[in-house]
Amino acid sequence: MCDELTQGHENEQRAPGVVSRREFTALGAGAATVALSGCSGMTRVRQNARELAERTVQVTTADGIADGFFVHPAKGSFPGVLMWPDVGGLRESFRIMARQLADSGFAVLAVNQYYRAARAPVLTSFAEWRTPSGQERLRPMIAAVTSAATIRDALAFTAFLDGQPAVDTSRRIGTCGYCMGGPAAVRTAAAGPTRVGAAASFHGANLVSDDPDSPVNLIARTQAAFLFAIARNDDARQPEAKSELKAACDAARLPAEVEVYPADHGWCVPDNPSYDPNAADKAWQRMEALLARL
Repeated sequence: MCDELTQGHENEQRAPGVVSRREFTALGAGAATVALSGCSGMTRVRQNARELAERTVQVTTADGIADGFFVHPAKGSFPGVLMWPDVGGLRESFRIMARQLADSGFAVLAVNQYYRAARAPVLTSFAEWRTPSGQERLRPMIAAVTSAATIRDALAFTAFLDGQPAVDTSRRIGTCGYCMGGPAAVRTAAAGPTRVGAAASFHGANLVSDDPDSPVNLIARTQAAFLFAIARNDDARQPEAKSELKAACDAARLPAEVEVYPADHGWCVPDNPSYDPNAADKAWQRMEALLARL
């Protein structure tokens, strides 16, 4: 599993400037202060200077009913973005990240990839994944998130976005994924090549293999611009992956930014023990530059 590389970080001393999970939770609660309650279960919030609208949604897929978190600027229509969480699933850290992206002018759907087994949050924090009970609970859920299932889900999730008034359907959809969500972002681009225009993978897991269904081998089926932000310890384990990803994008004549970051697997997600705020900020800025293509 991709997040095995974060094992052992739990008890390490944090670097200067890295927030703890407790600090992050408090910060996130303050960033999402509720201002008004709207109709149909929608809550209006204000983050920075932009008013946002958010709600929990249900999306009908080929396999059942998936729950997700949908957030967007309260007025107008904007490019849609599909956000795939890491192995810990949809939880407060990803709701906060979705709000932050919405505040930049996107309509964001963060999804529960484990909906076949349970509604979100399956885990309330990444720390639970490090417990025997958390791993035992997630293993069968992870096994159900197959390549084919992800593609089916991606089609349903992008169709949901296209059905929302807050989504500007004259512009293409973007997608981003973290850890196990990295391959899901590539699969989303392959599932809807004419609709998905940008895909970002952050410390993505198992992106390159000889399997015909490997994400690297699906790039030729896409029409997207790509961002692959690779963790240094993932690169150390599979140093050829970065070159193979770039070569696949070049062969498909697709723009791609492939970079190894000076941070460890999981660095982009604030409740992960490997969180690195400086590297995370850079990765976020590169994602926003990618999504500006939409």
